[in-house]
Amino acid sequence: MVASTAIQNAPPAPIDLGALKTRQQGAWSSGDYAVVGTTLQIVGEELCEALDIHAGPKVLDVAAGNGNATLAAARRWCDVVSTDYVPSLLERGRLRAAADGLSIEFKEADAEALPFADASFDAVVSTFGVMFTPDQDKAAAEMLRVCRSGGKIGLANWTPDGFIGQLFKTLGKYLPPPAGARSPALWGTRARITEMFGPSARVINAVPRNFMFRYKSPEHFLEIFRNYYGPMLKAFAALDAANQQGLRDDLLALIGRMNRAEDGTMIVPSEYLEIVITRR
Repeated sequence: MVASTAIQNAPPAPIDLGALKTRQQGAWSSGDYAVVGTTLQIVGEELCEALDIHAGPKVLDVAAGNGNATLAAARRWCDVVSTDYVPSLLERGRLRAAADGLSIEFKEADAEALPFADASFDAVVSTFGVMFTPDQDKAAAEMLRVCRSGGKIGLANWTPDGFIGQLFKTLGKYLPPPAGARSPALWGTRARITEMFGPSARVINAVPRNFMFRYKSPEHFLEIFRNYYGPMLKAFAALDAANQQGLRDDLLALIGRMNRAEDGTMIVPSEYLEIVITRR
């Protein structure tokens, strides 16, 4: 009985953040996130407007994916470095930049260990990217480290109660995250942003916004995400047929509750937090 009680009261084993990162990198490398990412371009544009960046500053895009914020900053004549730990996504960003005639540096990099000197950039940005790092505090510290004093950090992060936040909760019903893992959606809360960035910030502005997911139908959205969005692709692949059907039904029910379209198409608002931090 004493031994049993001791086991129950034992602290949980520390989470293996390295293993979690490897698993996440595998998920984001699967499918083709660029198919989804390109539809989110407006968020990068709006974030650069919120930052009020002008021509000339050095800008770093962290966990850039296929480069939405990267392209938005380059269109404003900034000196941009675009980073991600998935090489295929950086290549998609290169192709987009070449098509638009934009000069951008692309570099493979881990958001938790950025290969840049302290205070190297005037602005550091991330749209729906850095929020998925396993070691949240380390990633935030790295963004602060490479941003100069008086510079700005701009983030767009899905909120816990928005559509994508609810989508991840639905996935978690079928494939629970590792014990001790922090939810990426915490980056979409003022409290967590203040906790991570507040001590080094002069000002933090956080504004809730909505991105509208517009697809041909709920089934079309599910087809695209199931085939191209790494976390969902991996989730379906890990489930047996019965649970795959259950997950599909739950996701369609979620869309049904939030869908504004009345013509069979899909128009679903997804809340995100637009954050502008001025570095102390």
